[in-house]
Amino acid sequence: MPYIGFGNEKEVYLLGRVIRNRDVGSATKDDSSFKNFKKMYKRFMTWKIPNVRIRASFEGKYWTTLTDEEGYFEFQIKDHSFPKTDYSWKVFELELIDQVLTIQGEVKSETNVFVPTKLVEYGIISDVDDTIVPTGATRFWEMVKTTFLGNAYSRIPFSGVAAFYQALAKGTDGKENNPLFYVSSSPWNLYDFLLELLVVHQIPKGPLMLRDLGLSREQFIAGSHFDHKLNQVEKIFRLIPDISFILIGDSGQYDPEIYLEVIKDFPGRVKRIYIRHVAEKRKEEVLQIQATMLQLGVQMLLVSDTVEAAEDALAQGWIREVDVQYIIEEKRESLSNHH
Repeated sequence: MPYIGFGNEKEVYLLGRVIRNRDVGSATKDDSSFKNFKKMYKRFMTWKIPNVRIRASFEGKYWTTLTDEEGYFEFQIKDHSFPKTDYSWKVFELELIDQVLTIQGEVKSETNVFVPTKLVEYGIISDVDDTIVPTGATRFWEMVKTTFLGNAYSRIPFSGVAAFYQALAKGTDGKENNPLFYVSSSPWNLYDFLLELLVVHQIPKGPLMLRDLGLSREQFIAGSHFDHKLNQVEKIFRLIPDISFILIGDSGQYDPEIYLEVIKDFPGRVKRIYIRHVAEKRKEEVLQIQATMLQLGVQMLLVSDTVEAAEDALAQGWIREVDVQYIIEEKRESLSNHH
């Protein structure tokens, strides 16, 4: 099960997992809560395949790695050059070399790796929970219910998000070259579900940086939400070194604090921060962080909806007016659907 990779001209990073195929399949609009629950159960009750060799190949070169005890594998490829072209996606072949079953046949797949083109204007890093889709991440049972009983169709993103992210991906030249990265504290078990959510709701696809539920890679409790997200965001900044980023999150968890660290560690590389204001009780803290960021030369906007963020991005000259119209229309449509 490959995950979308990314990198620069000198180095790319890709990872994935080897597990038994449980045939989760795609969601449909009519799936019942029970059916959704069964699929989620399969996603979490994985049969992982440790200590097997995986081979990645690209342009006639090969690299091999081993899966860890949770079945994960990762490649950090540094001995190859990936020159910038006009097309940002490189396709890598992956193959399981070792035999797990006597009658296994070929176990192969392809994965997309993002390497920025010459045309990139900036990158976008977005949180997922309570930024793209309401999860009630601040309320535990609410979160469990939406996660286990919903599916990609029933989980509706905040209005205007799809059109806003499309506008950012297009930037000012109208070509979808600006990369989007999604960082979430959701476990890797939800990877296919989250990817499906992006596709179903026409949110531009990009690498998803999730976290392992197992204890081996990073302590689930100790490798806190904060450290995990900070590490993932900073990994993106390191691997895509020559562009600046717009960061998007919400005030419910620690996005403002995490993004403040990023500004300190990578001065001059954050263009703007948009925070969806969802936690009234954290308002004071968030405003203090906003003031600190301003001293460091970065503006963090607290927005109540996507249109506000889009209007700011338009005023800054980062997106096109025609695309902002779509955002307003999308918002209008979703409001009329709710009434």
